[in-house]
Amino acid sequence: MAGSSMKSIKLRIKSVESTMQITRAMQLVATSKLRRSKERMEMSKPYASISREAIQAAILACGDKSVPYVEARPVKKRCYIVIAGERGLAGGYNNNIFKALAADAGDTPYVVLPIGRKAIDKYQHLGIETLDQSHTHVEGISVGMCYKLVKRLTEGYLDGAFDEVVLVYTTFVSMMSQEVRVERLLPVEPESEPAAGHRIVQTLYDPNPEETLMAVMPDYLAGRLYSAACDAFASEVAARRNAMDSATKNAGEMIDGLRLKYNRARQGAITQEITEIVAGSEA
Repeated sequence: MAGSSMKSIKLRIKSVESTMQITRAMQLVATSKLRRSKERMEMSKPYASISREAIQAAILACGDKSVPYVEARPVKKRCYIVIAGERGLAGGYNNNIFKALAADAGDTPYVVLPIGRKAIDKYQHLGIETLDQSHTHVEGISVGMCYKLVKRLTEGYLDGAFDEVVLVYTTFVSMMSQEVRVERLLPVEPESEPAAGHRIVQTLYDPNPEETLMAVMPDYLAGRLYSAACDAFASEVAARRNAMDSATKNAGEMIDGLRLKYNRARQGAITQEITEIVAGSEA
């Protein structure tokens, strides 16, 4: 019995060691990707910030408050842009996004523009209408792809297919912390004070702020979407690295516990053999 127990423990140790090698390799891959993804994220933020300031300045300069991109209307249907992961093994990264969307949607009907394989699979499984299913990879998304998506969104919004556009993604706070954000993109909510200061407030518009706003809004939305995708991918990589680091540590602890059991079983087998030899010699 002791030999059988020792053999099973030894096989378990080998199995956990193999798993630990995989988790350690995935951790190293995620660590190498994290630096590049953080650089890409930081490079995408200035344009999104400046374009937001310009949009807010144009809204403040508008005399006509019924511009379609600004005027709020009763929400009969909502469109969610969901940026999730390409793969699993990232802790609660994907589930946290889906929970945030479900909490925000409530009973309001909605359609989804999913970005990332996990988002596409999730809402296909739920039977929810999706506007596009071609963007399975968040890492490789480009500004041009974002322009195409925004064109589809703005057309649907202006045609009345949905009354709000909401972005759901995860923002990178630090290596150990990532937060899910739910942000309304359309209609754009005017800020009480211009974020750009007097430099942009004093801008002269030709032909007028209303037409300028209608013309540049797709550019702003595309830049905002691209920045969010870069932010989300950095968050996904960081979450996966943390998950694989925890899995590697847990595997190491499990191996230590199994080795202790193996040594105890081995010691017990040796003690039993010595007892049997002594008993046989005395007989």
